[in-house]
Amino acid sequence: MEILKNYGYTMKIGMNLLLWTDTMDERGLSLCAQLKEMGFDAVELPGYGHDYSNYERWGNELERLGLIRTAAVVRGEADNPASLDPEIRRRGVESNKRSVECLAAAGCRAMVGPFHSAIGYFSGQPASQDEWNAAVDSMREVAEFAEQFDMDLCLEAINRFECYLINCAAQLRDFIEAVDHPRCKALYDTFHAHIEEKSVSNAIQSLEGKIGLVHISENDRSTPGKGQVRWEETFRSLNAVGYDGLFVIEAFGSALPNLVAATKIWRKMYDEELELAAQGLDFIRKCGATFCA
Repeated sequence: MEILKNYGYTMKIGMNLLLWTDTMDERGLSLCAQLKEMGFDAVELPGYGHDYSNYERWGNELERLGLIRTAAVVRGEADNPASLDPEIRRRGVESNKRSVECLAAAGCRAMVGPFHSAIGYFSGQPASQDEWNAAVDSMREVAEFAEQFDMDLCLEAINRFECYLINCAAQLRDFIEAVDHPRCKALYDTFHAHIEEKSVSNAIQSLEGKIGLVHISENDRSTPGKGQVRWEETFRSLNAVGYDGLFVIEAFGSALPNLVAATKIWRKMYDEELELAAQGLDFIRKCGATFCA
């Protein structure tokens, strides 16, 4: 594995564990220790369960390692916070609240992802005003709940093939402004932006003052810097709006059957997972030094 370079620019960089695992087990903890040794500042946990004691145990171990924590969360059709069915919508709100509690036990700074609505569920039509309003009301309630845990909710715009409520930065900005709570922020994801945005700089500018976290994800969801994402424009634009938060690598492979079906990754596009992480870390540091200094 290539030795990481020091480009002399300080950035906080994390790695999403979903490249390896969607559960929080002993193997994951060992992996976190390796990522820390490689030079990562943070890890993004799979926030798919509500086992409070396990999150608490992970929090203690990751605190010992000195790693910042965030966690990725999604909602499905059965607990869709944007549903027009009051029972399903209530289930979505309560699921999000339970996630906040568990992630707080793990010491997470932020809950991130498209948990504003159901991922992979489609009505066959654009989102209605009623669905939008339901999602806004649901998220405001969750944001008020998250306030007591000092936790940010970083909502993600997801491409049209995975979601129909919020697909682009302009919609995400409007949603956050409608929720109107300081804990409700934006997650800017370079993969989804590559699909949906006409202008990277305009998209980022539209989210000025609202971005709580950035996902560094290549257009094929493998090694950052080896695809088609407009990286120079991305980093220069983030620097221009004063973003100084976490940059988290989000990449996917074929190791997890549940995620293969969701992310549609049918072939391996890198040699080895830790090598992808190392190369991604080096790439972000280089971009920071070149475009943000």
